[in-house]
Amino acid sequence: MTNCIVWNLYGPAEATIGCTVHSINVTSTIQSIPIGRPLFNYRCIIMNEYSQQSTTNQEGELCVGGVGVFAGYLGRDDLTGKALVEIDDQVFYRTGDLVRMDNNGLLHYQGRRDHQIKMHGQRIELGEIEQCLLRTSISACVVMKWNDDYLVAYVQSSHINEEKLRQHCQSHLPPHMIPSIFVILDKLPLNQNGKVDRKQLPSPDFSLSTLLSSEKSDTPLNQFEERINTIWCQVLHSNENEISRTTSFFSVGGHSLLFIELYHHYQSVFNFDNQALSIAPFLQQPTIFQHSQLLQTVIINNVKTTQWYTLHINEGNASFAQERIFLDEQVRFSSDIAIYNELFTLQVVQGSLSLDRLSQALRYVLNKHKILRTSLIFSNDDGVLKQCITDMHRTFTITMNQIFENENELQNIIYQTTINPNLFDLSTGHVFHAEILRHRISLNEIENNSNESIMNCDVLLIAFHHAAFDRTSSSIFFNDLCLAYNTNAISIENDESLQYIDYSIHERLIDMKTSRKFWYLHLAEYSLESRLSLLVDRRRIFNEHRSSSASITQISFDNDISQSFLDYASIHHVTPFQLGLTILYAFLFKLTHGENDLCISCLNANRYKTELHNIMGMFVSTLPYRIQLDPHWSFDDLVEYVRENCLSIFEHSHYPLQHILANIHTDQSNISFLETMYDFITISSHSDELSLVDSSLKQVSFEQSFEVAKFDFMLTFIYNPILENNRLAFRLTCSHDLFDEITVTEIGRRLEYCFQQLFSTNENMNRMDTCFISISKFDVILPEESQEMEDIIFCRQSHIMNEGMFR
Repeated sequence: MTNCIVWNLYGPAEATIGCTVHSINVTSTIQSIPIGRPLFNYRCIIMNEYSQQSTTNQEGELCVGGVGVFAGYLGRDDLTGKALVEIDDQVFYRTGDLVRMDNNGLLHYQGRRDHQIKMHGQRIELGEIEQCLLRTSISACVVMKWNDDYLVAYVQSSHINEEKLRQHCQSHLPPHMIPSIFVILDKLPLNQNGKVDRKQLPSPDFSLSTLLSSEKSDTPLNQFEERINTIWCQVLHSNENEISRTTSFFSVGGHSLLFIELYHHYQSVFNFDNQALSIAPFLQQPTIFQHSQLLQTVIINNVKTTQWYTLHINEGNASFAQERIFLDEQVRFSSDIAIYNELFTLQVVQGSLSLDRLSQALRYVLNKHKILRTSLIFSNDDGVLKQCITDMHRTFTITMNQIFENENELQNIIYQTTINPNLFDLSTGHVFHAEILRHRISLNEIENNSNESIMNCDVLLIAFHHAAFDRTSSSIFFNDLCLAYNTNAISIENDESLQYIDYSIHERLIDMKTSRKFWYLHLAEYSLESRLSLLVDRRRIFNEHRSSSASITQISFDNDISQSFLDYASIHHVTPFQLGLTILYAFLFKLTHGENDLCISCLNANRYKTELHNIMGMFVSTLPYRIQLDPHWSFDDLVEYVRENCLSIFEHSHYPLQHILANIHTDQSNISFLETMYDFITISSHSDELSLVDSSLKQVSFEQSFEVAKFDFMLTFIYNPILENNRLAFRLTCSHDLFDEITVTEIGRRLEYCFQQLFSTNENMNRMDTCFISISKFDVILPEESQEMEDIIFCRQSHIMNEGMFR
């Protein structure tokens, strides 16, 4: 057979059997036989995980195009949509085979894409785990990914035990590749073709006790690991004493939100902040053993940040956040309407309050949190905004001069207070306001008793200026108010607590060189003045004052969609904030007809040290979140990209916006990304009620029309877990200077439709495959619009004649 020529022909049935060929040299010492080069009239492209063409020797999925590519699966449009992809205006079949191209242009088969998975940010080849297991005395095995969180090994054997299998894997595999559960069977189920029937494999037991007990063979080795083990059990609410030191946090019931809680526990116990050690390496190395190594480097290298203490000062420079709010209010908006009045209205629904006792409690809180009596004054001499603590708490009184008779009158009072530009005076330190709104019904009771009680149906109105207050401050304020009222607290003695003015000084001493470089690179070559191509009804004149008038739409989702959203976030280890942001990016990409270099602003809590968690004040930072997305990415790809981007930004979120703009030599007046804003709000389970001695108060809902527009386009997701229905909603608030109400409503409906494509459980909804379908297939055209276009194109009215006449 010396004259015989052997050809290696490769090709799937969907590409008509053969699409590549290689002539085999029988004398060659090559270890693997290539599948060769494409046949004539065929084209092969290797795509990496981000749907970009792979480079030489880089592994990726083989996509085949050309004359032999099939038209699709009969009656299975869903499968066809996954299998066929358009690249450079040509249809390609996604083979699912992993290949690489060598320096000679030859293709080499590497394995199957569906046998290569990604878990917790790490790529895993299931075949490697199976090969490792087969080196024991078992006859067959299958390793599968379950619930996007667990590796499960199905083993065919009658004599081996789980302990021996686990020890073997621990000796030959890295921690992230060790199966969470081993299921031992006498025989693996086979289909008619003699292959393992994966659908017939039994479901594993995912109870927390099973997961923990299955991994106890590698328990913590020392006191430090035991300490971390205890923290894990606290966060996971587990009664188990020991968790394997080599198991992933995500394999024992953990998810992204719990991971953030775990990180904050570490910060509190080991006294470090995100500048000393960020959350990213903990996510990338999610075991007790790896966490112990990370935390010990902090201790050994003594890189933990010195704790901040009070400086006992009453005067100093304003914080970066205060500067931003002060400038924004002065420059961007008309002085006729306030935009930074933050209101809370609580109506007495049970019992009554003592006016004297409430006044005393409020004075206690003002005394404790000095920011609530701090003035802001701009010095013309040195051009610096300064803050000064006053003694306003000593003479503070509750205002009580307004009466309402019905809900409309109450809402009108709330609205007028919200937009009242004279409610506060920053120059005198008047940044806090408390007022009792009397209900006419309660006046009769007061006449019979005294004016010293706040009766049923009366309303307590609390207001703050945003320069002294952010959303996190609300829980701090009301917790302290309840404590002071219920315990009759009067004064604070020898208070050494950190104050907001101390923070303002400490933050300016942080070394920000690394963050400065990060933000410079983050915005490199981005066109700062280019605006999103959104359909607006009007244009604004450059530098024209904003009216703050808003066009608003709000849409709520049913519990099935809400839960589907949360499940997706948990499975893919992203926070709801990150998932909502990803949806907005995909939506804007489609809404702007393919703009892929997108930059919008997001709000960050910015309380990056544990000492800042219980301080009132304005900490929130506004930061640019820029992505450069690839239209070929799937939604899952985009989610992962956004997640990594958010983690990078999280490490540098302390860097002030004004420094970011100064570094790129521009100012705040005409920056496009500052006009598109995103936020995600989770409502606290106790945020709508207040329990005081002998009384209960419930928050009064504001009418939607009261909201002011601080930005051109703002999307806010609201998640309220205490509601029975419609727990998840979004509110789109746009400037009426640019958008009419009907336009905003239409944009909201398109966003709702995109949301439904991703998370709807309705069988009639054509749900999008987030893993395979590219975001370019995301549909923002509403179903009724599609139907209307189809009717126009394909339907002929009965009175139209289909004939021509020649004259």
